[in-house]
Amino acid sequence: MIYTKDISKSYNNTVVLKIDELTIPRGQSFGLVGNNGAGKTTYFSLLLDLIKPTTGTISNNEIVVDKSEDWKPFTSSFIDESFLIGYLTPEEYFYFIGDLRGQNKADVDALTSKFEDFFNDEIIGKKKYLRDLSKGNQKKAGIVAALIGNPEVIILDEPFANLDPTTQIRLKQILKDLAEKQGVTILISSHDLMHVTDVCERIVVLEKGEIVKDLETNPTTLKELEAHFAGRMEPVEEEE
Repeated sequence: MIYTKDISKSYNNTVVLKIDELTIPRGQSFGLVGNNGAGKTTYFSLLLDLIKPTTGTISNNEIVVDKSEDWKPFTSSFIDESFLIGYLTPEEYFYFIGDLRGQNKADVDALTSKFEDFFNDEIIGKKKYLRDLSKGNQKKAGIVAALIGNPEVIILDEPFANLDPTTQIRLKQILKDLAEKQGVTILISSHDLMHVTDVCERIVVLEKGEIVKDLETNPTTLKELEAHFAGRMEPVEEEE
């Protein structure tokens, strides 16, 4: 379980995130949506101890993330391409992550072999450095690397961006299987309302750093989200 209590983050006296309380049960597929600047990446950065909170705490399986590193062995993430090591090939990077997570090369090869369709014959065996791959293929490599070592919690920021439609469909099924069949807690932030409602059983909407909606996904959720964000659009003035 991930438990957030009285968390806030401020920069130069400007509050960019303020969540009084948020509980994400073990095994839930959880989506975080909001416009640019809503606080999605800030929340994930706090959850991963990449930045320190101004106030409050986030606990991952009862471990306060900025007080101990004991949550790291069962938690993985891919936020952006900065997580990658550009001068390694994908294979070298996978083995490096595997070594960190107690997996040998055979373990890593067994896992990555399951994602041949997802890789679409564009990553493994191409003798390219990660820095030379397209943004989409870098994202594929980063997402699969986050699955190494059978993590209990996986955090993905904008996982569908830069992926072609076929890969997006494959990724949605991968994430659904992890949550539904393996009980992995999946946290996703996304601007794509359709994809996040397809994957997540619960969706929280952030606005100016605060929770404004907390929804259990159902057949009407997408329309509700679309109506919410349509209501935030600036009116277009007609030219005279």
